[in-house]
Amino acid sequence: MKGIMVQGTSSDVGKSLIATAICRAFANEGIAVAPFKSQNMSNNSYVTIDGKEIGRAQGIQAEAANTAASVWMNPILLKPRSEQQSEIVLLGKAIQTMSGKGYRESFYEKGLEAISSALAKLDQKYEILVMEGAGSPVEINLKDRELVNMKVAEMADVPVILVADIDRGGVFASIVGTLELMEDHERARVKGLIINKFRGDLSLFTDGVKWLEEKTGIPVLGVLPYLENHMIDGEDSLSLPPASVNRGEKLLDIAVLKPPYISNYSDIEPFYYEQGVAIRWVSHVSEMGSPDAVILPGTKSTIRDLQYFKKAQLDGWLKSYSKEGGTIVGICGGYQMLGMKLIDPHGADTGIAFTSEEGLGLIPAVTTFLKEKTTVRAEGTVNPAAGRSLAVSGYEIHLGETVLESSDHYFLLLRDGRAEGYFGNDGQIIGTYLHHLFHNDEWRNEWLNSLRKRKGIPTGKMVPVRSVKNAKYDELASHLMEHLDWPKLKQIIFQWGAEHEMA
Repeated sequence: MKGIMVQGTSSDVGKSLIATAICRAFANEGIAVAPFKSQNMSNNSYVTIDGKEIGRAQGIQAEAANTAASVWMNPILLKPRSEQQSEIVLLGKAIQTMSGKGYRESFYEKGLEAISSALAKLDQKYEILVMEGAGSPVEINLKDRELVNMKVAEMADVPVILVADIDRGGVFASIVGTLELMEDHERARVKGLIINKFRGDLSLFTDGVKWLEEKTGIPVLGVLPYLENHMIDGEDSLSLPPASVNRGEKLLDIAVLKPPYISNYSDIEPFYYEQGVAIRWVSHVSEMGSPDAVILPGTKSTIRDLQYFKKAQLDGWLKSYSKEGGTIVGICGGYQMLGMKLIDPHGADTGIAFTSEEGLGLIPAVTTFLKEKTTVRAEGTVNPAAGRSLAVSGYEIHLGETVLESSDHYFLLLRDGRAEGYFGNDGQIIGTYLHHLFHNDEWRNEWLNSLRKRKGIPTGKMVPVRSVKNAKYDELASHLMEHLDWPKLKQIIFQWGAEHEMA
C-alpha cells in the first residue's frame, strides 16, 4: 500500500486541511487518491451516496480527491452525546452508545477488524491513501489501545509526516516532545515535519528550520503560512468557523444559536461565501441583538441543548422575536426544538428513558425519539406556498420523528412522496430535517432576498457555492505546493512503498 499519514502534535493543528490539500494535489496530477481516517470523533458528519454516515472531514477530502465518499474512508465515527458517552457509528451505521472506558475495554478488537477491512477495500481501488491521525500520537494514557495514529500507520505500513501549529506557540517543544515520547520504531516512521499557521516573514524562521532538522534528523518539508478564509469546513467544534467579518447597514445579520453538542454546522457554510451576509454564533440572550434571521442548527443531544438554551434565557427571546415578526429556521434538532413537545421514551436522545421536555412552542408539532436513526439522502421541491416550487436536495440524519398537527403547512414535498418539515407565518418560521438546505444556491438566494426586501436593501445575485468551493480546493492545493517540498513528499511516499512492497 502506498500512502502517507498526517499526524499532529495536538488537535487543531491543521491535519484535516493539509490532508485535504494533498488529496486535491494528487487528484490534479491524475492519481487515484482517497482519504482515510480510521476513527473520527465529531458530530459534523457526512452522508454517503448509499445513505451511510462518516465524518465530515473525510467527505470533504473525498470531494477534493474527486472521488465518491464511502464508509471505508472512515470506518469508525464517534459522536459525543454527553460529557461521558458517545454514539458509535461502525461502517456507516449507528450500533450503540458507550462510555469512553467501555469503548476502550470492549470495542478494540472489533475496531481493528473494521480498520483492516477498510484498508483492504481502499487498497484495491486507489493508488495512494492520504491518511489522517487524531489529536496527538503520544497520549500515554491511550496509546496501548489506540485506533487512529501509529497503530494504524503500522497496519497500513505507511510513513508519517508530523504537523505542528506555530500560531499557538511552543512549536519547538511540541515537535521535540512528541518525537521523544515515541518508541524507536514509531519515530523511524516519521519522515517529514510541517510547520503550519505561520504569520509574518517566512525568512525569519530559516534558523528555526535548521535547528529542527539538526535536532531531530528529520527534514522540514515546509512552513505553511496562516491561511485566512480557506472556507474548507472542519470536523469538530475546535474548527467551528468564526463569525464572519462583514459589517454595514446594507448587510444581513444572521444569528446562529450555538448549542454545546452542535452537529452538522456545515449547514451554515454557504453564508460565508455571501458578500452581503454577516454570521454570528450566539450562546446567550445578551448576545442576540437585532438579527434579520435566526437559525437553530442540528445537535446530537436535542433535549440537553434545548435545556441549555432555556438556561441561557433564549427561549423567551425567541418567542418574543417570533411574535414581532422575526424569521427563524430550525434544522434537524433545531426543528425539533421549535415544536410543542419532545418525548424520549427509550432514552435514545438523552440516555434516560421516559424523558420529555416542553419545546419552544413555535411550530404545532410533537417529536418522539425512536431507537433507529434515519440516515438518507433526500431530494424534493419546496411547497409553492413558500415561494417558487424550487428543487432542493440534501440529507437527513436524525433519531426523532416529528408529527405536525396539520399537513397543510409542510415545507418540502420529497421525491418519495413524503411531506416534510413546516412552513408558517408567511415563511418567517421554517423547520426541516433536510441538512444542507442552504447549500441549494437558488433557494438560498431567494430566502436571503426575501430578508433583504423586508429590510429594504438591494437584492443580491445567486452565488454558485459548489463551483466556488471547488476552486477553493484548487487554491488550497496550490497554497500547499507553493510552500511545501512537494517532490520530497512524493519521494517519501513512493520510496517507502517500493521498499516495503519488496520486503
